[in-house]
Amino acid sequence: MASDPLDVRDSSAGPGEATARGWRGLWQRRLVRWATYLLALLVVAFGVFWLVFARDLPSVEKLKAYEPPLPTNVRGADGAPIYSYARERRVELAYNEYPPLLVKAFLAAEDRTFFEHHGVDFPGLAGAVVDYARKFGSGQRAKGGSTITQQVAKNLLIGNEYSPTRKIREALLAYKIEETLTKQQIIELYLNQIFLGRNAYGVEAAAHAYFDKELGELTLGQMAYLAILPKGPSNYDPIRSTDRALERRNYVLREMVRNGFVTQEQARVAAAEPIGAITRRTPKFERVGGYFVEEVRRELIDKFGESAQDGPHSVYAGGLWVRTSLDKRIQGFAAEALRNGLLRFDSGRGWSGPLRHVDVDGDKWYGALLNTNISLDYSDWRAAIAIARDGAAWRIGFADGTTGELPRDAAQMPVRNVGGAAFTAIEPGDIIAVAPVGRSFALRSVPKISGGFVVQEPMTGRILAMQGGFDSSVQSFNRATQAMRQPGSTIKPIVYSAALENGMTPASIIVDGPFCVYQGAALGNKCFRNFGNSRGAGPHTMRWGIEQSRNLMTVRTAAQTGMGKVTKLIKAMQIGDYAPYLSYALGAGETTVEKMVNAYGVLANWGRWHDPTLIDFVQDRRGQVIWPENWHACDGCNMADWNGRAMPRLPTRGHQVLDAMSAYQMVHITEGVIQRGTATALRDLNRPMFGKTGTNNGPTDVWFIGGTPQMIAGLYLGFDTPRSLGGYAQGGTVAVPVFKEWAQKAYDGLPVLPFRAPAGMRMVRIDRASGRPVYGTFPTGDDPKPAVIWEAFKPQSEARRARRAGPIAAPSAAPSAGTTGAPASDSDFLQRQGGIY
Repeated sequence: MASDPLDVRDSSAGPGEATARGWRGLWQRRLVRWATYLLALLVVAFGVFWLVFARDLPSVEKLKAYEPPLPTNVRGADGAPIYSYARERRVELAYNEYPPLLVKAFLAAEDRTFFEHHGVDFPGLAGAVVDYARKFGSGQRAKGGSTITQQVAKNLLIGNEYSPTRKIREALLAYKIEETLTKQQIIELYLNQIFLGRNAYGVEAAAHAYFDKELGELTLGQMAYLAILPKGPSNYDPIRSTDRALERRNYVLREMVRNGFVTQEQARVAAAEPIGAITRRTPKFERVGGYFVEEVRRELIDKFGESAQDGPHSVYAGGLWVRTSLDKRIQGFAAEALRNGLLRFDSGRGWSGPLRHVDVDGDKWYGALLNTNISLDYSDWRAAIAIARDGAAWRIGFADGTTGELPRDAAQMPVRNVGGAAFTAIEPGDIIAVAPVGRSFALRSVPKISGGFVVQEPMTGRILAMQGGFDSSVQSFNRATQAMRQPGSTIKPIVYSAALENGMTPASIIVDGPFCVYQGAALGNKCFRNFGNSRGAGPHTMRWGIEQSRNLMTVRTAAQTGMGKVTKLIKAMQIGDYAPYLSYALGAGETTVEKMVNAYGVLANWGRWHDPTLIDFVQDRRGQVIWPENWHACDGCNMADWNGRAMPRLPTRGHQVLDAMSAYQMVHITEGVIQRGTATALRDLNRPMFGKTGTNNGPTDVWFIGGTPQMIAGLYLGFDTPRSLGGYAQGGTVAVPVFKEWAQKAYDGLPVLPFRAPAGMRMVRIDRASGRPVYGTFPTGDDPKPAVIWEAFKPQSEARRARRAGPIAAPSAAPSAGTTGAPASDSDFLQRQGGIY
């Protein structure tokens, strides 16, 4: 075919060149160029958007595993709640545990289309953008326009930064959340973690904080009030901003009507209600064991950490359930007895001064008082703040927001060591102790002297009660576990136990006479003395020396036994790690009440050591026991009736630190301290009891430690900065009455149990004064100072009677004291009396 003369194309051009010529032709078209520019711009914009907003968005998977910080709840030995460690008050609930009307109140206030949108409410977001543009540069904060899903994203994953960047990130993350979680899961997260003021996180905690009610007990008006708080709890304070709070609450009620959540009549009734909030949150738990629960807190922090950063089981975020050994009844008796003893000693010495002083600005005293966290729980005493003096009375304020009067004539006690009436010494801002008298109040004085009190179960080492001072909110230092004091003569049973371990017996004769030790050329002789510088009484039995607390007999025994052996036993009982100096045999070393009580528990427990414990077990938020490791419940221990199987046995813990027979011998000896020694004031308790008084140099501290097979208790009284209590103060006259006040109530109703002797122990009749064996006479049961007593000996250590020719006929009954006949053996007689105990 002939070529077209008008075709000017170069027939020699290849296909690639033709293609390039075609692209150039397309590029020259304006529409193609603009479309390309727009596409490139979109790609760049998307890249920038991703880098700025979406690159490091948190993973939504975190929400699936999210566990809100929960407080640690502490229970007593009976399982009843006694305390809660919390920085964020929160109670976690499932969605179906929330009242439907409460959920609707929050939807009406925060996000009425929550169940319809997919994370972002675009009309609301557009309104927020317009409001932001209008307020830009004014310093005012624009409205949020956030849905509930966006608030969950903000609170749990992003943070509360005020910027457009955060809002965009929040919206992106909200969309991802809606893809991952159900609506019910999202609202559950929201209602569990939202801050609603008064340190309440989540609506259940807020119900208690504002109304002291469970969620199911709230009225419609109260639910509507809680729903307004996410916008700013301080803006709608029910006390300071009542009108503003009512206006906003009623708006929520109108929105609930508009959305068909409630009827017009229901809303009208609710709007007529006052808010009805309490002034402050009512304590959830009865105040008990302040020192005890603080000691538990320290142990838990050491074990699990304090905050969420320390691990999943932290004290303030892990939601632990802690079962302690605290017996509220025993604890109450211990606190009352110690406080009464401190007040008894301190009475007549004048006003001890304010508990604390804070700066106050006119009538703005309420917050200052609350910040001190002082709340006395002794008798009817109350902590108050001195506001202003008006003529013959002080106006005082209390933690519940009320005020009262302290008249001049009710504050006339002299100021200690200063003189003058306390009324004129009080200043505005002083936190003082008062008690109601008629329609006004009278000043009270918290004692300067203090002390510690511990009660323990000897068979297990569980601490049942602990009081470390007059009041933990006034004096946080725990003198039961932290105060290092000289135990005085309470160390003597441990010293003599070492002697029993090394060949001596309760009937061994020890000289109560001058005893000096040469300390070298520079120091010369060190001569020891009895208490009160009383002269030596000559040779006596070990028992007599302990009952009468003779220092000279103690140091002589320690020297004969070897102080190295004595201090080794003291260390094994974890009382202290002392050098082998004789002064430590008289209680010169420092230790704590808790350690001394545990050591006496070893004596009562046949020489077996148990760690003193406050915590029985710890469960995580799901109820799994996480401490102690390998913990097992004692199945069947609480059955009402025997099922015919073997008795359930608790696992044996602890280890032997003292021979069982030596331990029993010392318990048997120190029962004599109660019957005829330095603690005879306890004799009328009419139950087997052992113990020992203690008074150290000065005297600066007075002690008593003792008890029964069920409970051992110990206490000391003394000033925090040691100084003399006065020459008349002794363990038997100051400490023993405190123990007795506790014991009269604590042991009431408990069975009267004797101390059991370990197998192989020999009970022999001896002359109490000389320690020699007695034949033909038996001890009497009623006389506290009999001439003949039963004494406990180890096999082969007891005094033996001479062998006699011919059999001895056993009488049909034990002869009474003073008769010449005797049974075949002491063992036969004791068996007829019910066994050896």
